[in-house]
Amino acid sequence: MNPRPDAPGPLRRRGPRPLLLHLTLAMLRSSASITASPGSRSAWRPSSAQFAQASARLAEALGASGEAGEAAFRRAVLAEALRQDRALIAGIAAYRRHPYSRTLPDPPVLWAEGETRLLDYGAGGRRAAPAVLFVPSLINRAYVLDLCEGGSMLRWLARAGIRPLLLDWGWPAEAERSFTLTDYVAGRLERALEAVPRRIVLAGYCMGGLLALAAAVRRPERIRALALLATPWDFHASGAETAIALGRMLPIFEPALALTGGLPVDLMQVLFAALDPFGVAAKYRSFSRLDPMSERARRFVALEDWLNDGVPLAQPVARECLGGWYGANTPGRIMWRIAGLPVDPRGLSLPVFVSVPARDRIVPPESARAVAALLPATVLHAPAAGHIGMVAGSAAESALWRPLCDWVRSL
Repeated sequence: MNPRPDAPGPLRRRGPRPLLLHLTLAMLRSSASITASPGSRSAWRPSSAQFAQASARLAEALGASGEAGEAAFRRAVLAEALRQDRALIAGIAAYRRHPYSRTLPDPPVLWAEGETRLLDYGAGGRRAAPAVLFVPSLINRAYVLDLCEGGSMLRWLARAGIRPLLLDWGWPAEAERSFTLTDYVAGRLERALEAVPRRIVLAGYCMGGLLALAAAVRRPERIRALALLATPWDFHASGAETAIALGRMLPIFEPALALTGGLPVDLMQVLFAALDPFGVAAKYRSFSRLDPMSERARRFVALEDWLNDGVPLAQPVARECLGGWYGANTPGRIMWRIAGLPVDPRGLSLPVFVSVPARDRIVPPESARAVAALLPATVLHAPAAGHIGMVAGSAAESALWRPLCDWVRSL
């Protein structure tokens, strides 16, 4: 029997991960909205004066008064909750059925060790072009900087006359699962630097910025300049209580670390969801209203595929990050060590480009700006963008690509 021509396509994806968490959060949000609405017979009453005022304005707009008005208001709240829940389910289904798939081929491999590769996006270009080695995070795939056709920062830079190199950490195999941050910085990253026969610009994104900064402190003779993109430094500069609480949660994660040899992807996604519990549901509701064949929808799916394609974190690194970075704020206190030596940026005399996106919900701007204050020769760039949108969003070219390119050329 042939399927109907207008029948929806098959499901292609598992995300958003972890799906049960995001559906549960949406359910709790809807239930709380209904239960806390004025006129509810529940014993729970809203304690927020702002919520009460908003409810009063909605009741007034509905022309509600008396018991009949309260009943009309409750029906309106219920109808809105159901509408938003339907939009969420529709958005998730549309994402999971979308036909997009990433087809960009990898560029030539300049150097490799274990699961790590150094990809040369400027191969075949001008030999004199300035080389920029990009260091991504350990917990996400490196291809966020080479996301899709029309949305690749590295291919855009190559066309602009830069020689971009990308350090792709890969999936941690048996050897990498026992790595510490010293193994990554003093080992893999420094050997990748040696594979490039001249001084380069070293650029780190998010967690990769910390690794790049540590390598620059250790090997300044190999580095021409340093770019830090949405890079945290002072983990207690904003929301110290939350960071400390996250560090104290490390014992809870120990069984998962022991069982799997690392911090699992879904568990890390839970930690990210805690930063903005209802953000994922909100963006999927918005996606449900898009034309699925539009460029905006394609970019959304490409980014979500990347977000759901995470990498587990080696257990020694997970302990260093959670207990050291978040719990004890070792970078901000100049107590973070690589190979026994503190990572102290105050002695660096290199030109530095620090990009701090104004709408970053993952790395608070106060945390990222803290390192700029310690570096003597810094260009501080503050685009009106988010953490991911700055490097891979629809406005990324004006937000970061072009300013970074201009800074590299100015060197």
